[in-house]
Amino acid sequence: MTLPYSQTLVIIPTYNEIDNIEKMISTLFSLYPEISLLIIEDGSPDGTAKVIKRLMLAHSKLFMIERSGKLGLGTAYITGFRWALEHSYEFVFEMDCDFSHDPSQIPELLSAAQHYDLVIGSRYIDGIRIINWPFKRLLLSYGASIYTRAITGLPIHDTTGGFKCFKRKSLSVLDFDKIISNGYSFQLELNYKIWCKGLSIKEVPIIFYERRDGQSKMGGAIIFEAIFAVFRLRIKKILGTL
Repeated sequence: MTLPYSQTLVIIPTYNEIDNIEKMISTLFSLYPEISLLIIEDGSPDGTAKVIKRLMLAHSKLFMIERSGKLGLGTAYITGFRWALEHSYEFVFEMDCDFSHDPSQIPELLSAAQHYDLVIGSRYIDGIRIINWPFKRLLLSYGASIYTRAITGLPIHDTTGGFKCFKRKSLSVLDFDKIISNGYSFQLELNYKIWCKGLSIKEVPIIFYERRDGQSKMGGAIIFEAIFAVFRLRIKKILGTL
């Protein structure tokens, strides 16, 4: 099956990704020359934006939105989603810059997106597929997903995963002004709202790698943030204000 790379946008938020950004951009365009890439750059003091601007001269499908500071994962993606809808992309990816998400797995998600409204690269379907995480971190993340399913009924094994492909339809039904999360709970909020709209969701097994270079921005506090967000979302669903 020929995949619609020319109709596909990958969104990558960056903050201090000088160790990864050039390699990630080069990798994506060498694998998928027709794909578009949008970087949401949050004022990295390490010079990430300068590298992107240099590479934009060589890649006509590379775009960047610069923001004034570190404004959060959720707002970065919402900025990217609005841009994607304005520019008529049919398939929109979320993806990390640090190679924890393997660019070579994009075709698997995009292929599934031809039949589903949201495709999630899942770390917890068909077994646990995480490389080089300490046991405590793995237990927190896996436990948070079990807890989320129990409270919300959301039929997803990996509720906070950040490697995803949205069909345009699934982004169009979201009211971005009503999104309450900005950290990693942003991911489960999008999943929950799309599921509550009756749209179809598919999990595709991926292997998640701990970042190769640079510093991890994720800790236990992020998992606990997601746990508390579940209550807020469930209450909003009950009250009809979701």
